[in-house]
Amino acid sequence: MSVQKSKIIVGVDEAGRGPVLGPMVMVALAVKEEDQKKLTWMGVKDSKMLSPEVREELFDRIREVVQDFRIEVIEPDAIDLSLTEAESNLNWLEADTSARMVSELDSHTIILDCPSPNLAAYKEYVTSRLSKAVKDKAELIVEHKADKNHIVVSAASVIAKVIRDRQVERLKKEIGIDFGSGYMSDPKTKEFLEKYYDQFPTLFRKKWRSFKDVEESKKQKKLGEF
Repeated sequence: MSVQKSKIIVGVDEAGRGPVLGPMVMVALAVKEEDQKKLTWMGVKDSKMLSPEVREELFDRIREVVQDFRIEVIEPDAIDLSLTEAESNLNWLEADTSARMVSELDSHTIILDCPSPNLAAYKEYVTSRLSKAVKDKAELIVEHKADKNHIVVSAASVIAKVIRDRQVERLKKEIGIDFGSGYMSDPKTKEFLEKYYDQFPTLFRKKWRSFKDVEESKKQKKLGEF
């Protein structure tokens, strides 16, 4: 009598899509279908609903449950590049990265948190970029708020957020300045951008409107000095 193999569910999510500085981190986690309840028992939720301390605590516990994983840290220059090419944008960069990661994992179901308003187009695009083996075997589910509705995507969101937060803390130590979270809603980030926009070029996403606005206002001030 053959033993039935467990179904593998893969969840994909990102952290750091919106900030003006620092990387975006994308994570794909592969978990046995029956192990998803372990994630629920641990208290795994969408990372935005958890404190930094709880996320850090869950990080190691999630790792113990995961069968396989892929992580991609996408630096600001790669994000800028995706916005300069006519055939690309941030959604397609995310889709390409998702497809590449999940194509390396053996899964029965893949669940993506969709950044695009057009679910059907996003799903079609990702499907076109999957490896043949994965396309033939796995069901692809593309949803808005998948990080709230599917525990394996919630777990991916926690891992992505912890890695991004650690990267941000490392960058702060490297330059010796606390620039906050990297989001423009953070006064520390806003002040850092205005003071240092031209001194730390690798940190910033130069195609972001907030960066361009500061750059433009500084140029105008310099012209006014003549």
